[in-house]
Amino acid sequence: MVAQIMDITCFTVGPFAENTYLLAEKGQALIIDPGFSSQNEFNELRSVLEEQDLTLLAVLLTHAHVDHVMGLPYVLSHFEVPVYLSDKDRYLWDNFSSQAAMFGFQVKGFDFNPRSLPITEDWAIGPFEFDVRYTPGHAPDHLSLYHAKSGSLIAGDALFKEGVGRTDLYKGDMNLLKESIREQLYVLPDETRVYSGHGPETTIGHEKESNPFVKLEA
Repeated sequence: MVAQIMDITCFTVGPFAENTYLLAEKGQALIIDPGFSSQNEFNELRSVLEEQDLTLLAVLLTHAHVDHVMGLPYVLSHFEVPVYLSDKDRYLWDNFSSQAAMFGFQVKGFDFNPRSLPITEDWAIGPFEFDVRYTPGHAPDHLSLYHAKSGSLIAGDALFKEGVGRTDLYKGDMNLLKESIREQLYVLPDETRVYSGHGPETTIGHEKESNPFVKLEA
C-alpha cells in the first residue's frame, strides 16, 4: 500500500464538466488544468487554499484545449504564479481565441508564453516531484504527470475510466493515442490511481483489463 503524502482535490467545472485539480503537500499547492468558467467556480478552489493555509506555487497544464485553460484568467488575477506547459507544440496555446470560438466562446488570447514543462522522470517544483510523460494523440502538446510517491497519475484527456480522449480535434490521432497509453501509462503499476480530465477516478490495472479502446497487445 503506497502512503498518501499528497492531497488531491477535484473540482468539476465549466460547461464541459472538466476536472480541475488542486494538489497539496507540505503547505504548498499546485493547480492542474484550471477550467473555471465563472468567478464562483474559482472561488470554491480559492476557499480551499485559504482554509488550508496553502501557498500556491504554479499552474501546470496537461494540454491547452480550451476547457483546460479557460480558467487561467481567474487564477492569474489573484495569484502571481508561473504557468507550465509542454513546448512540444504550442499551436493550441497560440491560437486559443480561435480554438475557443469553435466552441462558441468569445475570448482573448493570452499575452504571455508559459514556461516549459519538460519531459523528464524527476521534474520537481517545491515539495512535488513528477515523472512527466509525453502522451500525444488527443492533443499535440499533451503531457501526463505521474507522482510516484503517492501512486497518482494526472492523466489529462489521454485516459479516462473505460475511455480515452477524443481524437477528432486538431492533430488528433487515435493510433498515436493508443501508443501513448500503452507505452507511457499502462507500464505504470496496476494500483496507480488515475485522475482524468473528465469523469471519475480509475486505476491503471482496471483500464488494462476493462478499457474497450486500448487493449494490451498479446
